[in-house]
Amino acid sequence: MRIVELTGWSYPTARKAIDLYDEGGAAALTPKRRGRHGGVGRSLTHDQEHQIQRTICDKRPEQLKMDFALWNSAAVAELIQREFGIRLSVRGVGNYLKRWGFTPQKPIRRAYEQRPEAVRAWLYEQYPKIAASARTEGVRFTGAMKRHWSIPMHAAEATHPPVKRP
Repeated sequence: MRIVELTGWSYPTARKAIDLYDEGGAAALTPKRRGRHGGVGRSLTHDQEHQIQRTICDKRPEQLKMDFALWNSAAVAELIQREFGIRLSVRGVGNYLKRWGFTPQKPIRRAYEQRPEAVRAWLYEQYPKIAASARTEGVRFTGAMKRHWSIPMHAAEATHPPVKRP
C-alpha cells in the first residue's frame, strides 16, 4: 500500500484510517481527546467542594474550634476530614485550593497599626539605654532575630482574611 510508505504507519493503522474515512469522512480522522475528563477521579464531589469553599470564605478556623489561626492546607485538610470523613494529603488540598482560586498569602512585614514615630523613639531613645544597661551588667545582648519565618496561609486571590489582633 502506498499510504503505508507515505505515512510510515503500519498496515493495520493505515487500514483503520481508511475505514474511518469511508464511514465518516475527514471529520472521523480528527484526533480524540485522550485521558480522563476534567473532574473525574476527585475525592470530593462538586457539592462538597462548594461547601468547603463557603466555609473557608465565611468562617475562620478558630470559629470552628480548630487549632489554627488562619486557613492553610493542613487546616483545610482537617476540615475536610471532619466534615466528610475524607482524608486528603496536604499537597492534594493545596491542589484543590489552587483550583478554587485561593492563593498562598505572605504576611506583610509592616503592621497596619504601626506608629513610625513611636518606633523611631524606641529605636533611638529607649534601645540605646537598654543596650548600655546590658553592657554595664555584663549581659551579652545580640538583638532581635531578623529572619522572617512564616507558614503560607490561603485566601481568595486579592483578598486577605480578617485577623483578630490582641
